[in-house]
Amino acid sequence: MQPRRPHEGPALFSYGFRPFFAGACILALMVVPLWVLIWQGSLDYQGYFAPVDWHIHEMIFGYGSAVLAGFLFTAVPNWTGRMPVRGWPLAGLFAVWVLGRLALWSDLLTPALVLVVECSFLLLVAAMIAREIIAGQNWRNLKVLIPVLLLGAANILFHLEVMLAGVSDYGRRLGIALLVFLIMLIGGRIIPSFTRNWRAKERGQAAAMPVPFSRFDGVSLGCGAVALLGWTLAPEALLSGLLLILAAVLHIARLTRWRGYSVLASPLLAMLHVAYVFVPLGLMVSGFAALGLMDPIAALHLLGIGAIGGMTVAVMMRASLGHTGRALVAGPALTAGFALLLLAALARVAGPVLEAYGLEAVNLSAGLWTLSFAVLCLRLLPWLLVANQSRRKANPAPSVA
Repeated sequence: MQPRRPHEGPALFSYGFRPFFAGACILALMVVPLWVLIWQGSLDYQGYFAPVDWHIHEMIFGYGSAVLAGFLFTAVPNWTGRMPVRGWPLAGLFAVWVLGRLALWSDLLTPALVLVVECSFLLLVAAMIAREIIAGQNWRNLKVLIPVLLLGAANILFHLEVMLAGVSDYGRRLGIALLVFLIMLIGGRIIPSFTRNWRAKERGQAAAMPVPFSRFDGVSLGCGAVALLGWTLAPEALLSGLLLILAAVLHIARLTRWRGYSVLASPLLAMLHVAYVFVPLGLMVSGFAALGLMDPIAALHLLGIGAIGGMTVAVMMRASLGHTGRALVAGPALTAGFALLLLAALARVAGPVLEAYGLEAVNLSAGLWTLSFAVLCLRLLPWLLVANQSRRKANPAPSVA
């Protein structure tokens, strides 16, 4: 294991979670209000994508990719025992991510150049992670490169669809499907692990623990992957709908095995369990939507805001607290920020009910989302921009193998 030398540069680039979590929070705070203004016709948008494609792309490949990068560049040093990527290499990678966001607003670049600038980020992330894992001979975690590369391929597909057809279709669904699968994969490791650690600390080793990863988890992951692939390729097909419903049932059962009801005294930990609820909920509604029984837009936002948004926010909170030397306690502000995000998901899918009371679901959901990330930015950014307040060791990230 390499000795952990102190970082002498800006604190922002001392660890991978800092710039990418900060960038993700700021982007999430900006994108949704801008999208609403564009949707209402109050803001003239002349960017590379159509407005709806820009909104979807930035949620998946802007925000989602930043959180994924921040998580991986924080977890990989724990897996390999090597020094974290930091300093100028980390700053350069973050600059590539920022340039990708700016390129989509420019009308001066050719479509091919926009693709190269914007899609290079995930490929560079994969290359840097592969170097660290191989150098640390941590071979079993090389499989994490597969979803990263697939997400990069989905981003390229998104661009190619826009270039050839004027609008994205498969690329957007593939991007969402991959992020949901990553939640199934990584969430299925960290949620039981953190729950086990907390219960052992609070109740002792005699306490009933979450069920360890077993063949059932493998079957649930496999069914979820097949169902998401079917949804990506044929979202309205009968077989896709049935597979999505089956996957939802399996992941509900999987979630119950993690004893989430026993961690309500720890809101920060309970958030992970609650966010995972939106995975089977979104899959179930997607399945019924494929059968023509429910609204596919509701399903999309349950997965996008509830599952992806909820899980990424819960992970960013926990990692930011732990890796900046703070106690793993959410406190009122972070708990409120998470609750506002879940309300944004529920408001977005409750359109007909809200309209009966004279409320606009899109505006209400956007307002709740924006308020949520405003709270998160006010709370998290000061921690991410300054050096650690103590040397408290954070919980190690479980292996994804």
